[in-house]
Amino acid sequence: MSANAKRLPPWLRRPWPAGHSFQHTERTLESLHIETICDHANCPNKGECWGRGTATVLILGNVCTRNCRFCSVATGKPEPPDRTEPARLARMVQQMGLKYLVMTSVNRDDLPDGGAGHFRDCVAEVRKQCPSVRFEILTPDFRDNQSEALDILADALPFVFAHNVEMVPSLYPKARSGGNYRLSLRLLDMAARRYRDTPTKSSIMLGLGETDEEVMQVLRDLRAVGCRRITIGQYLKPSRDSLAVIDYVRPEEFAWWAQEARSIGFDWVQASPFARSSYFAERQDV
Repeated sequence: MSANAKRLPPWLRRPWPAGHSFQHTERTLESLHIETICDHANCPNKGECWGRGTATVLILGNVCTRNCRFCSVATGKPEPPDRTEPARLARMVQQMGLKYLVMTSVNRDDLPDGGAGHFRDCVAEVRKQCPSVRFEILTPDFRDNQSEALDILADALPFVFAHNVEMVPSLYPKARSGGNYRLSLRLLDMAARRYRDTPTKSSIMLGLGETDEEVMQVLRDLRAVGCRRITIGQYLKPSRDSLAVIDYVRPEEFAWWAQEARSIGFDWVQASPFARSSYFAERQDV
């Protein structure tokens, strides 16, 4: 059913971003020096999301301590956390009139808490200035300090807690060598147990050579650790040095995966070629 990966299929073509809302979002982010994963991951949904007046902010800098081959975020030695970032995020939310904020970060293996304290501080400051805003945090795996990180983040509840497994585990050695599938599942399990009233969420990309059986096993593994929300999307090569796409999964296949995910108990599902962890994250009816 999959399309040849050598040519971009018509269902993956996007219009060039434009319009007043897009320009307002762009100006606001630039004026406040806010980083976004939309830019650093070369997300294909940037035009649509910014045109709707929303963006996914990237905190803790734009340099990652890992070097995953599916990602275009720069790798190296990051700067210390910017203590002005929480206040700048609050101003962004005010200026854009946001009701739902998705916040993610690079991996910060250089920090004792993996960056959890900065997540907490950003949520707390935005909530102080804009009490009605709802939050979704998309965290790294907090590799060496998962329990401590979750203790710290408990001070910032409520939110949707998201952490992406990204792909089937057989692809980790070549695509996500800095990650650990079981460690990611452990974090989601711990979050679901510790934050009992908090939905947990994950995401997986297709098109890197995985089998249907492997994808189904990932969905079962995620449900086994209490994960309630899932996004399933098409991997698209974000930079010249990133891994190549093996195949393009057709929209009807994504519709089938959405049905499978719901059939095993996920109560919030986004499955489409352009689905990403933060894509229409504010919707409650999917």
